[in-house]
Amino acid sequence: QVRLVESGGGSVQAGGSLRLSCKASQMILSVFSSSTKEWYRQVPGKERELVASMSVDGITTYADFVKGRFAISKDNTRKMVYLRMDSLKPEDTAVYSCRLEPRGYSLGEYWGQGTQVTVWGQGTEVTVSA
Repeated sequence: QVRLVESGGGSVQAGGSLRLSCKASQMILSVFSSSTKEWYRQVPGKERELVASMSVDGITTYADFVKGRFAISKDNTRKMVYLRMDSLKPEDTAVYSCRLEPRGYSLGEYWGQGTQVTVWGQGTEVTVSA
């Protein structure tokens, strides 16, 4: 049974970086290669939003709010999809999930279970004087 398993999430300070991974277990290589690959994110109480996508031909697209900061990539041999996230902001905090949709097969779509990314602010210096 095909499973998508994400990893790489965690807590990071604003301005930091993370790399998310999505492993397509038990997926035939030809099916993986023929799939569109996407990363979504969702914050509780809000709709899930598309972050980055890669077509079968390798063309990448990004949501405006991550352009220049995030990069989607793949490794066909390992059947992995990655999301490199740089210059993280507190508003990037969300559960990130990968999605694969094989093209040319009647297989539907596959989703991972998601991985939590938490970005905490750099804080504000407070000076207390007597």
